[in-house]
Amino acid sequence: MNINTDKPIVFFDLETTGLDITNDQIIEIGLIKYHPNGEKESLNYRVKPSIEISEESQKIHGISMKDLADKPMFNEIAKEIVDFIGNSDLAGYNSNKFDIPLLAEELLRAGVKFELSDRNFIDVQNIFHKKEQRTLEAAYLFYCNKTLENAHSALDDTQATAEILFAQLNRYTDLERETKALAEFSNQSKNKLVDFAGRLAKNNEGEVIYNFGKHKGKTVAKVAKEEPGYYGWMLDANFPLYTKEMLRKEMQRIKALNAEKETPHKPYNKNQGKKQAITEQDLEALKRKFGKQ
Repeated sequence: MNINTDKPIVFFDLETTGLDITNDQIIEIGLIKYHPNGEKESLNYRVKPSIEISEESQKIHGISMKDLADKPMFNEIAKEIVDFIGNSDLAGYNSNKFDIPLLAEELLRAGVKFELSDRNFIDVQNIFHKKEQRTLEAAYLFYCNKTLENAHSALDDTQATAEILFAQLNRYTDLERETKALAEFSNQSKNKLVDFAGRLAKNNEGEVIYNFGKHKGKTVAKVAKEEPGYYGWMLDANFPLYTKEMLRKEMQRIKALNAEKETPHKPYNKNQGKKQAITEQDLEALKRKFGKQ
């Protein structure tokens, strides 16, 4: 693996019931982990969803509800998937916009904790589009000189995606080999995204801002002052769970900061805590009180 990294990279691909990140579900997941020493391991599952597969999606991947009748539900394999990924960085094809946010939603629904904030995310499609502007099959042919026979099979697509990235690194000598640099290059947003749906981001000052709609570019803190109900609307509306979770964290941070500012601070008394010397007047008063004249 010709990437400079001190931890594994997990390439993965999803087949799903549809294209709605918030509501659709995973029906197949293929993962391949590349270790820094070159070792490779894979994991592949078909998953029974709790909703129907859309006709459009079934035409693409060819997987029917009947094919999944005896397969596990996602919550039954969620822990194994998280354990397999471990502390790895993540890579995929269109993964920043679709696969990662949908996987985050499924893990939240399954109640399995999965920290995403300290990982690099390499989107091979974004590198491809910035360099060549093509599709996955065309990318595989262009970079690897191979025909992708089993397109829309999760594990085969995952293997092709990994091979494409390695070929890109061989072709484009100006691409840095560090995972963080590759993640930044494959990110199409000018702002650093806070959530994977791109609804929240960070501006140049590191402040969390809304990245869409009428408040686009405004900080969450500013909107909380100008239109307090906007936060509640976001939580009630049809946004991804991960987006809502990141928004809640930012609001908790803002509230804690505001509470700290509002807490009155008593002026410092340099004599506070020190024993005061007893005057002769105090001593005489004590003697009179206890009858010791």
